[in-house]
Amino acid sequence: MRVVIPAAGQGTRLRPLTDDRPKALVDVAGKPLLARVFDAVYSLDVSGFVVVVGYRGEAIVERFGDAYRGLPIHYVHQETRRGLGDAVLCAEGAVDGPFLVVNGDNAIDADLSPVLAHHREHGPTATLPLWTVPAAEARETGVAVVEDGRVTAVVEKPEEPASTTVMTGIGVYEPALFDACRRVDPSVRGEVELPDAIDLLVREGHRVDALAFPGWRLNVNTPSDVEAAARRFGAVE
Repeated sequence: MRVVIPAAGQGTRLRPLTDDRPKALVDVAGKPLLARVFDAVYSLDVSGFVVVVGYRGEAIVERFGDAYRGLPIHYVHQETRRGLGDAVLCAEGAVDGPFLVVNGDNAIDADLSPVLAHHREHGPTATLPLWTVPAAEARETGVAVVEDGRVTAVVEKPEEPASTTVMTGIGVYEPALFDACRRVDPSVRGEVELPDAIDLLVREGHRVDALAFPGWRLNVNTPSDVEAAARRFGAVE
């Protein structure tokens, strides 16, 4: 199983930290953010990384080369940044079979092995580790409606969230996700939203399982997020 890591973002809210580097290379407690993502999944039964690059992508390639701690890295380019669903779709040619997606701006302190084990044992189209946030935060991300451990709907940035259970930028998927990303309508922002593609799978009868997120994670968007992640990793290392 390969790990698809979207890392094409410019990180405008992280300025000035991203004035001279892509978001993935912002330092978090002595390591680039992307290295933190690599470390979070390195011990899992994965065969390598597929990193989706865009803004200043050459700096990421130069920094990491063709391997990280012995696991191969394959790079694909998102020429025009049209959303997370489009970024995942860019990796289609580098994936064969089930794959793990971990957003490149996630700081993670968690054991994700139960997520992969669940997917392998039960065989859904997608397995999503989710967690609960305040309602105001739910309006800014992908919200999942869950019944008896199954996702019954996913809505991107709803004005009135149907729940406060949200996506975490991490999931295990079957290749059917690529076709959903291809077919889903772009959002009002003109982007291919990954939550919309997952919702399309649900509406078409695919099984999408929900699990509780097994640890800690933080979507790193601002300098204060970098500081919070650095404190976390500084405490555990």
